[in-house]
Amino acid sequence: MPFGFYMIMAAQFFSALADNALLIASIFMLRQMQAPQEYEPLLKLFFTVSYVALAAFVGAFADSMPKWRVMIISNTIKIAGCSLMFLDVHPLIAYAVVGLGAAAYSPAKYGILTEYLPHRKLVVANGWIEGLTVGAIILGTLVGGMLIKPGVSQALLGIDVPYIDTGIDTPGEVALVVVAVLYLIAALFNLKVPDTGVDHKPLKSSPTYLVHDFIHCLKLLWRDKLGQISLATTTLFWGAGATLQFIVIKWAEQALHLDLSKASMLQGVVAIGVALGAVLAAKFVSMRASVRVIPLGIAMGIIVNVMIFVTNMHVAMVLMVLIGALSGFFVVPMNALLQHRGHILMGAGHSIAVQNFNENLSILIMTGLYALLIRADVSINTVVVLFGLFVAGTMFLVKRRHEANQREFDSVAQLDDVKH
Repeated sequence: MPFGFYMIMAAQFFSALADNALLIASIFMLRQMQAPQEYEPLLKLFFTVSYVALAAFVGAFADSMPKWRVMIISNTIKIAGCSLMFLDVHPLIAYAVVGLGAAAYSPAKYGILTEYLPHRKLVVANGWIEGLTVGAIILGTLVGGMLIKPGVSQALLGIDVPYIDTGIDTPGEVALVVVAVLYLIAALFNLKVPDTGVDHKPLKSSPTYLVHDFIHCLKLLWRDKLGQISLATTTLFWGAGATLQFIVIKWAEQALHLDLSKASMLQGVVAIGVALGAVLAAKFVSMRASVRVIPLGIAMGIIVNVMIFVTNMHVAMVLMVLIGALSGFFVVPMNALLQHRGHILMGAGHSIAVQNFNENLSILIMTGLYALLIRADVSINTVVVLFGLFVAGTMFLVKRRHEANQREFDSVAQLDDVKH
């Protein structure tokens, strides 16, 4: 791989690392200001609203200039969001600004690989992206949890700059400063990302055209027999995954009596499971066999219900790894199938835009529903059962839909029998 590729990967890793650390820091800030409990899942809602509202435009923005410049602009927006939180702007508003930067960053980080690398290296490159993203989720969650631990935060607060009053006086503020430094490191790596030399003059700049074109692609993928199955599965996965982040924290606090710092580490354990499942799926499941993993989604929903009986930390960790592994094993083949159908039907860029829109709309709806349940003071065990049954039931309906499609026409037979 050329040197520039490693600069791209480093920039993406530190940016994603900061995103995940900031989520834990933001939850801590909400608790410090004694905000209502339902505000915590709303963080994810405010973060992802830009992905949905700007889905038709961020791709065109990313194609209008060199990708390294888009990535720097996006990271600057994220740093601005961090700064707003430091300046006592409400965490929900500040995190929404960070989400705006993330929405602009997403198409650039995928698009630059197709511009910079030959086609034969794209599979390996995308494997690096997925691997580093999971690594950033695990490490970022752990970093966020560590930063709010009293011992670590007090040690950082004890660092003095001679003759300068930094104004950093609380654990939340020092956590935000560390996160901002991570974003700054990502921006510095962006400066080393090469210019691919691709002509970035946009073909169409009319907002009306962009919206019309996006809606056309959206309908096209949902009408495709295999596209609708894979899109429904990944849409459910990301919505459920985002909600599970908050469910795990609240469940760990009540069932295992853990504080936020330790509860956040259980999120990292789930991510380790996802990584294991993803590796196994990539190794053993071919493209043609991808739809056979749908029952694992049903199994994951059922196994989630076991959480309500667990009170031991070691059992909880094993359960979190199992849930994560089932998730990773069934979502990787579905994601590969979705990218394959999207590339054939409309091209990779448009397909990513449609995928981002659906997945983040699912996050908005599911985290919003979770916030309403918390506001209604529904017990966390009831929430866990409802969540598990919803995932299992929805995946069962997807399975039935696929079987009905196959009775009309065997679309699976047209897929290549190769690994992802």
